[in-house]
Amino acid sequence: MSIEVRQAVHPDAARRFDTAELRRHFLISRIFEADAMPLTYSHVDRLVVGGAMPVKSSLTLETSKPIGQATFLARRELGVFNVGGAGRAICDGETITLAPHEALYVPMGTESVVFESVDASAPAKFYLVSCPAHQRHPLKKITLKDANTLHLGTPETANVRTLHQMIIPGRVETCQLVMGMTFLQPGSVWNTMPCHTHDRRCEAYLYFDLAADQRVFHMMGEPQETRHLIVANEQAILSPGWSIHSGVGTANYGFIWAMAGDNMDFTDMDHCTMGDLR
Repeated sequence: MSIEVRQAVHPDAARRFDTAELRRHFLISRIFEADAMPLTYSHVDRLVVGGAMPVKSSLTLETSKPIGQATFLARRELGVFNVGGAGRAICDGETITLAPHEALYVPMGTESVVFESVDASAPAKFYLVSCPAHQRHPLKKITLKDANTLHLGTPETANVRTLHQMIIPGRVETCQLVMGMTFLQPGSVWNTMPCHTHDRRCEAYLYFDLAADQRVFHMMGEPQETRHLIVANEQAILSPGWSIHSGVGTANYGFIWAMAGDNMDFTDMDHCTMGDLR
């Protein structure tokens, strides 16, 4: 396991970044690597984002200096989404099998988390998001059938999509972590436009189910100072509270959104009209 630390960025500084600096601060290109667990620790709401891809051996979630505790989840909670083949998460000796597009909430205080693939020829890809926690809640597996599912968008605006709210109040008890998975239909490419900000929490996006020769143009920045990042399959974006977060792809795709901060209300958004964007 390796962990990279990134500092928070003031919006005044981000206005002056070139493409390389934007990518260095906000794009996470290392998510899934065979028999590795690359993680990124962001000082924006102390979010940890990364992936575990066990192939030849199992992978154990270990603590490190940025975590500052005897175990990784001593003061944290964890969301796990599988976007690869079937896999297993073993939490303090309890084995939970996760099929593709299934999720798991792992509570604060869990001492041991081990990830395995069922079949090395079709390895699991566990997307991991962790944030600070103050209370232990139950371990819980979440399938798409368990989610609160919303059907959104229209063909006329090229944004027909199905949004699955999976780790969310009313479905799973957490301290502050909220996560879900959205799929765009063929012929639709836009997510979350008109866009919004939410100053009370940060967000992270993982883009996946995108062909190797396709890309997503992720829009970020203050509404009057927008920038963009070109994102490949299975790469993630860190989005601070002052930034919009919206994407348009060269083909349809899926993405996992994760939020952490002061407010767990999904509808707590500061909407931006199209005329406000610059």
